Amino acid sequence: MWRNKGKTTGARTPLPSEAPTTSRTPTPARAQAVDSDPEPVDSLQKHYNNLCLEKSQEVNPFLLHILQGVDEEIRKGLKAITLNIAGNNHSVPVERVTGEHFWILSKLIEKNPCINASIHLCSSGLDIRYNLISDVGAYYAARLLQKKHSLLYLNLMFNDIGPKGGELLAKALHMNTTLKYLRMTGNKVENEGGMFFAAMLQINSSLEKLDLGDCDLGMQSVIAFSTALTQNQTIKGINLNRPLLYGEQEESTVHLGQMLKENHWLVELYMSKHDVRNPGLKQLCDGLNLNKSLRYLDISWLSVVSNSIEGEGLVALSESMKTNTTLSNIYIWGNKFDEATCVAYSDLIQMGRLKPDNTDVEPYVVDGHMYLAEVSNGLKKHYYWTPTYGEACSPSSNAGFSIVPVSEQL
Repeated sequence: MWRNKGKTTGARTPLPSEAPTTSRTPTPARAQAVDSDPEPVDSLQKHYNNLCLEKSQEVNPFLLHILQGVDEEIRKGLKAITLNIAGNNHSVPVERVTGEHFWILSKLIEKNPCINASIHLCSSGLDIRYNLISDVGAYYAARLLQKKHSLLYLNLMFNDIGPKGGELLAKALHMNTTLKYLRMTGNKVENEGGMFFAAMLQINSSLEKLDLGDCDLGMQSVIAFSTALTQNQTIKGINLNRPLLYGEQEESTVHLGQMLKENHWLVELYMSKHDVRNPGLKQLCDGLNLNKSLRYLDISWLSVVSNSIEGEGLVALSESMKTNTTLSNIYIWGNKFDEATCVAYSDLIQMGRLKPDNTDVEPYVVDGHMYLAEVSNGLKKHYYWTPTYGEACSPSSNAGFSIVPVSEQL
């Protein structure tokens, strides 16, 4: 099990098997109060203040601000309520949500039927990205998945959740039948946590999109995902970007290629920064030649991009697009282009097999030689950030958002 040595976030809060340890762990005398149903009140803001007082927790001004807005929406008679508590909101000063804050919030969501926690009024979801809930908050998020059966979308990206929190969330999904999309991006669940998510895919038959990019997955867990996806028929999109892989054997790429031969339901595959080389790419191409469902392949920064593929492998990939008529989007910038590669992708574009908006390269000629330039297209260019000007959701730069039509946000 490997940790990312470049990021130090301090000691992780220990998590016992039954319940999380926080700096304000309830004493036995208060244990009944912790799990008792809160009495309904006429205002979520007031309810939140009462819960904080009851559990001896400090009020989080950011959460209070959000709940004030929700109360206003309720008074207007709106049935679907926006509850977006992303910690990277720059429009108002925020105190980021910790595991203890999320404990109180989860109880508010569990016991109040008026909260659908919907995103942009379009579907039931909870967006708590870029906060600090850690494994403690993951414990309560897992409880929500077990008790709140209206959640379709849960975004926990970049919340300092580790292997134990990953295990709790994965196990909660064994019995959950409603969640469609889980985003865990940037939480270092590592190989240990990844194995629990892979095991979950052998049981869960409702989850459609799973994002474990930048989670420090290991070789063992990537192979386990490949195995699970040969049987799982509901996952339409999976993000396995930037695992921590060692060695020159490309075992994970070989297994993913084999998976593509047997899986006829996956539409979207992200395997950026897998250190794919020519032999591994040929294995992927063999899988693509037999696959009839995959439409979006990302092997770059978020595609073939930023791998170690050279001309021979990229030409083989272009040939696969002639055999596989389903694959529509492919992104290759960041690899080594020889002239044969440039000509091959220029031909795909000119013959109409690859549309200019569906790739991140554009051919041009200088002194009779073909070259490829980078263009700002991608599956999810604005996955981690939103531009300060221009169109934020253009189809060419965010093609991946249209794959699984759970809702606008999924």
